[in-house]
Amino acid sequence: MPIQTDVLVCGGGSAGLVAALASARRGAKTLLVERAGFAGGIITAVGLPYFDGIADIRTKKLITPGIPVELLAKSGICEPNATIFKSHNPTIANIERYKLLADDLLKAEAPTLRVLFHSFAAGVKTDGRGERIAAVTVANKDGLVDIEAQVIIDCTGDGDIAAWSGAPTTKVQPLQPMTMHFRIGNVRQPQGGGKLREQIKAQCIAAQEAGELPAFYGPGVVFMFAEDEAYFHAIRIAGDGSDAADLTRAEMQGRRDCWTMFNRFKKNVPGFEQSYFVTSGPFIGIRETRRIEGEYVLTQEDVVTGRRFDDAIATGCWYLDRHPNTTTLGSANQGEKIQPKPYDIPYRTLLPKKVSNLLVAGRCHSASPEASSSTRVTCTAMALGQAAGYAAALATLNKAPLRDHDGVKVRELMDHNGVGPVHLE
Repeated sequence: MPIQTDVLVCGGGSAGLVAALASARRGAKTLLVERAGFAGGIITAVGLPYFDGIADIRTKKLITPGIPVELLAKSGICEPNATIFKSHNPTIANIERYKLLADDLLKAEAPTLRVLFHSFAAGVKTDGRGERIAAVTVANKDGLVDIEAQVIIDCTGDGDIAAWSGAPTTKVQPLQPMTMHFRIGNVRQPQGGGKLREQIKAQCIAAQEAGELPAFYGPGVVFMFAEDEAYFHAIRIAGDGSDAADLTRAEMQGRRDCWTMFNRFKKNVPGFEQSYFVTSGPFIGIRETRRIEGEYVLTQEDVVTGRRFDDAIATGCWYLDRHPNTTTLGSANQGEKIQPKPYDIPYRTLLPKKVSNLLVAGRCHSASPEASSSTRVTCTAMALGQAAGYAAALATLNKAPLRDHDGVKVRELMDHNGVGPVHLE
């Protein structure tokens, strides 16, 4: 039998976790489906513990109020009412604990909110005219299950639901590369980290020159989880994460590259002699695949000029963080770093064309490649998910079509609850 709900959220990553919580807390009967056995997305499934985009880099003032701050506060990093942070991108100390926090927050909203882990959105059924999603087919241990919802929020990252429903999407070439994050334990840190980092870089260069390592960046190494545990973000794999075969190849290559680096460090870098490989993944990190062609396309000019929108529902602040598919030493990017002041993100970027009961949130929202390189980060994605959850609940509780509620109404509701866009003086 089909499952029926008011709001269906597909994907429980940064955007989807927050979208589901926001929708349920507004009183809408909500169902979250997630392919992994846990929520959290890039933080838990990839292992990137940064809350990028929560605060302005210049002032460290809060940019994404509401659930993003709640998640950080309940992770023990800030006060619940924090408005200024020590860092513009604070980190959580324990990824496994963050999984548990997500579980607790999701269970706290039962029975309004239901969750199905190990459930992969596998297809879409539309009405006769193709203008409305009648059901989303999910594959899990129960088989193929149809879920019927008044509003669907696509938080798959790849815009899967939008693409399968016939909503127009775009995919630029070349796509930004993927990254496998990994951790190495029992590393002895020398006094002063500069020399260690140079030795690590030298081994990556040697591996590439020997044909063992196709590409890398940085390499970034941080001792954030423990004094003797090195966390790396350095792997760079070109490919298309929305293509099943290419994603499989990238996962395999990513794991191989992690071990190539580890083996070289263990053999050649002082301090790594007794080290061991802790973990990678469990999923490769994907920066860019499809994006919807929405009612509005956020542009680089909008971002760098700080354009204001009447229907703004979130604030972005991250730099234009576009990774090339070639090796970059000491940095993730090439060329001049463009750091905008906090800017508006309009509600219309969450509205795909053609399909009437669909919203998107996260990196697949409607934006140019350059603008998306700023909006795709963790807390900005959460802010977009929060807005989508509010909009979906507003539509279902008022028993009105999604598009009858324009972005100004959504913004007013969010402002009234203290979670709308932030304008710094």
